Amino acid sequence: MKKSRRKVYMAAGYNTISLGTGRKEFHPKKARPGLEDYIQEAGRGVLAQAGGGKNVDEGVIGNFMAARFNRQGNLAALIPTVDPDLRWKPCTRVEGACGSGGLALTAAIKSVLAETADAVLTVGVEVQNTVKAIYGADILAGAGWYRGERKAGHAYFFPALFSDRAGAYFEKYGRDKTRRAFARWYRNAVENARLCETAQEFHNTCEDLEALGLTEPNPRTFVDHLNVYDCSKVSDAAAGIAVLSAEGLDRCGISKSDAVEVLGWGQVEADLTVPPADPTELETSRRAVQKALEAAGIGLDKIGTVECHDCFTISGLLSIEAIGFAGKGEGADYILAGKTSRQGPVPFNTSGGLIGWGHPTGGTGVRQAVSIWQQLTGKAGKWQVEISPERPCALSVNMGGNDKTVVAVVYRRAA
Repeated sequence: MKKSRRKVYMAAGYNTISLGTGRKEFHPKKARPGLEDYIQEAGRGVLAQAGGGKNVDEGVIGNFMAARFNRQGNLAALIPTVDPDLRWKPCTRVEGACGSGGLALTAAIKSVLAETADAVLTVGVEVQNTVKAIYGADILAGAGWYRGERKAGHAYFFPALFSDRAGAYFEKYGRDKTRRAFARWYRNAVENARLCETAQEFHNTCEDLEALGLTEPNPRTFVDHLNVYDCSKVSDAAAGIAVLSAEGLDRCGISKSDAVEVLGWGQVEADLTVPPADPTELETSRRAVQKALEAAGIGLDKIGTVECHDCFTISGLLSIEAIGFAGKGEGADYILAGKTSRQGPVPFNTSGGLIGWGHPTGGTGVRQAVSIWQQLTGKAGKWQVEISPERPCALSVNMGGNDKTVVAVVYRRAA
């Protein structure tokens, strides 16, 4: 990837509450916010920090399956509902399964780099508690190769795909320790989420999370190698952030100390119709991270915190290895040694990640960017971790499908 010729920043992030089972406000039979409500809340949360819609040149929205979950398409035309000053400005909707939020970020970054915009309102959203879980699983199967894989696939399509990855990992590297690492990952995710008021697991009061995480998988009711605690929940939420040039920061009245700089990014696609060559590796994620680090001109020794795509505990473990913090087969040891915890050298998913904070599929990539912006600028509140001067950078990895669409971004607090 070519080196960027213009600096790009992110600021003014905002996350709605991640609503779904586990939140006290959630009740499946009570009226809940709709798609428009989430877009407006997230968008207005950003604009309140950026001086309003008059300062924005364009909008981008990431979403996966609103046409099926909400019977709503043409989401770009919902961006002007955020602020009247956004009417008549260019807006775009992007889609890349669970990587849709990451694609929204890259679309905004490209506009700033192309000098066609200095301030881009970037939103990611999904409202998916509109159908029963088994029907939702079929909708989400559209993130895979539906025509070629769905008919022969499990009723819980994506949990089964990642269960198969877990089973392959067990066979290659051992089951016992890996299952314990999954349980530790779950514990870390929920403990982090309990510190973040917008997280879906914020109200979780279980005393022994690790024991819960070690619940034996039951293939008769779910999938072979994962239990329900190994999986991210169905979530309704939106996230928004402003992607800006230096001129955009000035126009919006945002100090560089309140912004992060995008040092590098990588976006990689694999062939949707081809199964992974090695189910124990996230090859597309690995390639995206390599591109992002090369573009940033840094090594892993400069990364102080990571937001990875832990849609399942196995994807969290495999992400550690794909990023390069642990070698193949060593991810479980890395987790069990406490290296991903908030007390570890490189804390992962400090607001809970997809398992703890929630996974509004089309919004996750933007939410990750907001969480990193909050951490690097000291705005994370109770879930703040220390960012050492030796490791001043952060990394987000947003994955769509079975490691098919991946966006990795490297950030540093602006100076």
